[in-house]
Amino acid sequence: MAVLRFFPPFSPVVSAKIHAVVLFNICDCYVRRPDQADRVIGTLLGSVSDGVVEIKNSYAVPHNESADQVALDVDYHRNMYLSHLKVNPKEVLVGWFSTGFGVSGGSALIHEFYVKELKEAQSSIPPIHLTVDTRFKNGEASIKGYVSSNLSLGDRPLAAQFQEISLDLRMIEAERVGFDILKTTAVDKLPNDLEGMEASMERLYSLLDEIYKYVDDVVEGRVTPNNDIGRFLADTLASVPRMSTAAFDKVFNDKIQDNLALVYLSSLVKTQLGIAEKLNTAAQIL
Repeated sequence: MAVLRFFPPFSPVVSAKIHAVVLFNICDCYVRRPDQADRVIGTLLGSVSDGVVEIKNSYAVPHNESADQVALDVDYHRNMYLSHLKVNPKEVLVGWFSTGFGVSGGSALIHEFYVKELKEAQSSIPPIHLTVDTRFKNGEASIKGYVSSNLSLGDRPLAAQFQEISLDLRMIEAERVGFDILKTTAVDKLPNDLEGMEASMERLYSLLDEIYKYVDDVVEGRVTPNNDIGRFLADTLASVPRMSTAAFDKVFNDKIQDNLALVYLSSLVKTQLGIAEKLNTAAQIL
């Protein structure tokens, strides 16, 4: 009797953390892709600690894809990887990415290539497969991570099964503003510093409203308390520096003044460069 066996990944990968620059780079590669390409494929670089893969960098790899096969430019991938290692030896190969929604038909072939690459690099982790839906349908980004497991019938391998893992995408506020603009897919202009700050404050107000509503629901018994959320809120409040209203207003106003000064100086430099260019052009004509 043939036995259907399932082999889990050879090293547990619990979750993955993604730096915002990786998403920006993937979206940029998608915009710059060849006209005949439907998606972009590339390599993920980062580090591993206690079963958590931290994805810090990426680069696209040229490829040709048809209905039943995928051809990667292996030499390009390996040359790029060696170049990255010379710049930052701590960022090692951790997997690959593709644009589009979910796992596609040729993903197993590409994943098997990166499995071999990691084995040759004597890595003890399975490669991460990251998918990024660059269409941003309804202003939302579908970003998912997978690891593969082998499925076999007796001693004969059948297929690779992709299992989704949890992803942690953390951004500083400036990156969050840029990512929100990126998800809209079409904007008239990029926001300046003050407009970015205004968007950040509006987001902060909305988050505070959600927290107030959750706390009120817990107090009134409409929602079951969650100890993890409670501890997180307590730690967040404890991290806020204790200062009077007057002191907070002064710090906030000083920051506003600094931003206004930067805007004024940048406009002044831009005007000066424009005048210098016109004077240089006039001198050449004379």
